[in-house]
Amino acid sequence: MDYLSCGDVAQRLGITTRRVQQMCKQGDFQGAKKDRGLWKIPANTISEDLSEKKKPLPIGVSDFKAATTSYYYVDKTLLIRDFLDTKPMVSLFTRPRRFGKTMNMDMLRVFFEKTAEDTSIYFRDKQIWQCGDFYTQHQGQYPVIFLTFKDVKCLTWEETYQKIRILISLEFMRHSELETSQTLTTYEKEQYHRFASDKVTEVDCQMGLQLLSLLLHKHFGKECVIIIDEYDTPIQQGHNYNFYSEIVNFMRNFFSGGLKDNSHLAFGFLTGILRVAKESIFSGMNNLKTNSILDESYSEYFGFTKEEVQDMLCYYGKEEKYQEICDWYDGYRFGNTEIFNPWSVINYIADKCFPKAFWQSTGSNEIIGEIIASATPEITENLYKLLCGEKITTYVDTSVIYPEIQSNPYSIYSFLLVAGYLKVAATYPQNDGNFMCDVAIPNKEIIFVYEKEVLNRTNQNNTSISINQAIFSRDAKKLQFLLEDFMLKSISSMDGANEGFYHGMMLGLCAILGNRYRIRSNRESGLGRFDIQLMPLANDIPGFLFEFKYTKDARENLESLADKALQQIDDKKYDTELRNAGVKSIIKIGIAFRGKNAVVKQG
Repeated sequence: MDYLSCGDVAQRLGITTRRVQQMCKQGDFQGAKKDRGLWKIPANTISEDLSEKKKPLPIGVSDFKAATTSYYYVDKTLLIRDFLDTKPMVSLFTRPRRFGKTMNMDMLRVFFEKTAEDTSIYFRDKQIWQCGDFYTQHQGQYPVIFLTFKDVKCLTWEETYQKIRILISLEFMRHSELETSQTLTTYEKEQYHRFASDKVTEVDCQMGLQLLSLLLHKHFGKECVIIIDEYDTPIQQGHNYNFYSEIVNFMRNFFSGGLKDNSHLAFGFLTGILRVAKESIFSGMNNLKTNSILDESYSEYFGFTKEEVQDMLCYYGKEEKYQEICDWYDGYRFGNTEIFNPWSVINYIADKCFPKAFWQSTGSNEIIGEIIASATPEITENLYKLLCGEKITTYVDTSVIYPEIQSNPYSIYSFLLVAGYLKVAATYPQNDGNFMCDVAIPNKEIIFVYEKEVLNRTNQNNTSISINQAIFSRDAKKLQFLLEDFMLKSISSMDGANEGFYHGMMLGLCAILGNRYRIRSNRESGLGRFDIQLMPLANDIPGFLFEFKYTKDARENLESLADKALQQIDDKKYDTELRNAGVKSIIKIGIAFRGKNAVVKQG
């Protein structure tokens, strides 16, 4: 049989060599094989229509078998290798939603689970199978308990418990081999039937993992692998809908029975967004290894790496879209690995490479809403700084819990980081195991989420548009009227306690201009630090400089104070950076505040 190189095939089909290599990896050429690291393709399999034959993208697919056989699959099987190299008793992976947690857990289930089917066929062309017998000898050798709580999104504890109970019952039913087991006693089979038929109490359910692992261990003669996907989804619902204590108490007992000192456990895996350690859900579990977004371990296995995105674009003939996909969906950093949002990348390519905020619609953004509701003026200003492209430095606690949103407002950055709304720009490890981090918004997609959630939840969206129209049209009187009207309707008499509050308020109101300006706050220029600068992104629009003054004194004249603010812009030469950037038209605005009153002067 005659074989062709990837270069020869690329020339025949009029595509790139790299794209041919990707088609080989995806199984598009029947009989293709590797020889000394190079792909060889049977000449008789090449036809012109192959250049158009592409596997569909796995939108919403979390079934590993289906993904690997019917869709474009990004190989994450080396996660298995990394796990078996250390083999902790229980591994917890915390990642944002839609970053591949469920797919990876199903991959682990298919790899480890002992079934009548030869499931090695799903791995023989994957990277894990090239790693040797030390790893592949584990394939298909363990009974597996698999539960995913990703869809347990109920409004009451009663509904939540009922859904969890049914999920446990279904997992018992999935192991129907226990019904006819020759090794189980009559009593043990009765216990199996009780759970499989959903005739159990809440206390019974709390012991579900422990019982099922015992039965499976006895039947197979091998300890169990336990996989719990999205364990904290019902916990977040409990926080949002006032049954937090009930769900935490249930989970504490449920995990304790299955994962703590369980002689029937080989090893376990859990995934979630948060590590709810402070609630003692994992109390006394010294066998738990947590892998957060700040840890280097497993950093490349959740989400897409740069190389994986380039290969995908190459496969679909969209190489020229790489920079756009970086701007919109890149920017995350797990450990030291640059990561793209996989859900958004897949949807972007499937949607003919038209950029949208795909991730925004995949789940609830209620955490941001609660953060805004409880934010201090300082935190609000920092949120607007983030929205304007700046970084802030903050302490990050990877074991943050939901109730801390209200009791500890400064925990919000930890929430936003682990939930995927922020990225780590720099890390400074602390002695307590947590970190000081520089954080920022990762990409354009998340900017859209912030604009929607932050501006809408503070009722500033429509007001922002009107105020920015007044700024842009250089109408100082209208701007003054709109500012005073906004403050009258939206701030309390206690809010305007210092200049920083008004600074943050104005930063937020300017944020909607982010598509036309680079918005900067408290930056060096000339002989001092301006309050806010709007650096135009196009040459044909003006730049803006704002200086604010504040007084509590009812006797002080706001007109003269606004004049001083305007004069300070000239005296301190705050326009230096704008002029050096070639901005020809510069609008200077001085604003004086007192309570809910403002005076605006323009120069």
